[in-house]
Amino acid sequence: LTELRSAIAEWQPDIVFNLLEEFDGIVTYDQHVVAFLELMRQPYTGCNPRGLLLSRDKSLSKQLLAFHRIATPQFAVFPRGAHFHVPRKLRFPLFVKSTVEDASLGIAQASVVEDAARLRERIEFVHEQVKTDALVEEYIEGRELYVGVMGNERLTRLPVWEMVFGSMPDSLAAIATRKVKWDKRYQAKYGITTHAATDLPPQVLAALDRLSRRIYRALGMSGYARMDFRVTAQGQVYVLEANANPNLESAEDFAESARAGGLGYGELLERLMDLGLKYRAQWRATYG
Repeated sequence: LTELRSAIAEWQPDIVFNLLEEFDGIVTYDQHVVAFLELMRQPYTGCNPRGLLLSRDKSLSKQLLAFHRIATPQFAVFPRGAHFHVPRKLRFPLFVKSTVEDASLGIAQASVVEDAARLRERIEFVHEQVKTDALVEEYIEGRELYVGVMGNERLTRLPVWEMVFGSMPDSLAAIATRKVKWDKRYQAKYGITTHAATDLPPQVLAALDRLSRRIYRALGMSGYARMDFRVTAQGQVYVLEANANPNLESAEDFAESARAGGLGYGELLERLMDLGLKYRAQWRATYG
């Protein structure tokens, strides 16, 4: 932070473009860097500290969304060092992941479990290998959809994006494992792609639009974010998680979705900087 403070003092930038995914090796510490920028009264791109705090902790965000009556799979948190007990409300199959990590870290086919023994094994894996608490939620069969949102007070919803699992065998769960997301050979083998969602019923599209905005506001987000959903064959929409400051690489889903909505990559970056400059942080509200 000393180097950051010195650089800002020397260069006096109009805005800091925030591409942090962690700080000091800890995913949830990026919020502290953004809070530091606010203490310095320095505009920045992306989400504010509160939105980062509420969205990075998946268990906390799911509790908030449940309070707002936004459908999310039934879940329970298994803290490190706690006694193993499966709540009655959870029904197998279950999906096990870290409470805070993103980019599919720690997610594999073994993350979907069918019984208590496998559940215990996977929770121990998250505790010992990923080194975080484990979030366990009911596994929802259905289409995997991603919805990008930009804005502060006025929100823009980007075209709905979908992960298509191609020719993956029925014996494998259709989930965004680390291999599915990042292994190019694995993607080519099974024809796994992401692209604009097609053939969405109007009521599902309307629900995705409405829910994305509600989630964004419920978690106090600003700048830009991506919401991950599952939609069942019956049209029931479940939010899986909300991701503040998703990957902005040109060939990744958020930028591709913006491009499909008529916003080129350069225009997207300019829009995010404009949102950062216009964001009404507390110091601006107080000091103008």
